[in-house]
Amino acid sequence: MSKLTRLVRTADKARLATYLIALWKLFQHPETPRLAKCVAVAVLAYAVSPIDLIPDFIPVLGQLDDLVLLPLGVALAVKLTPRPLWEARLREAEATRSKLPRILWGAGLIVLLWLVLFGLFLWWVAGRFGG
Repeated sequence: MSKLTRLVRTADKARLATYLIALWKLFQHPETPRLAKCVAVAVLAYAVSPIDLIPDFIPVLGQLDDLVLLPLGVALAVKLTPRPLWEARLREAEATRSKLPRILWGAGLIVLLWLVLFGLFLWWVAGRFGG
């Protein structure tokens, strides 16, 4: 990997981290619309969860969460938020450089989602091939 590629990836990760901090501030703000809060907390829970929806050991697909899913979630939260409110939270995030808190229930939510999907898969297999 070239030095330029590593630099771009580092810059993108830093920008994504700033957006995630802005989402946290947006979630905490009392004027944020309810749907935007729900999307923001879902994106944050997924971002800080140690368990990915798409495991990183799957080539190419494992990187989709960082490259596609998280930016799409941030974009949806931004779209659901009044522009001045989002811009103020983004400026706060850029100024403070604080860290995101651990959202342990986010990991639980992802594990629950995996278990539900696995259960649905087993149910489908049992119905298709079991009899």
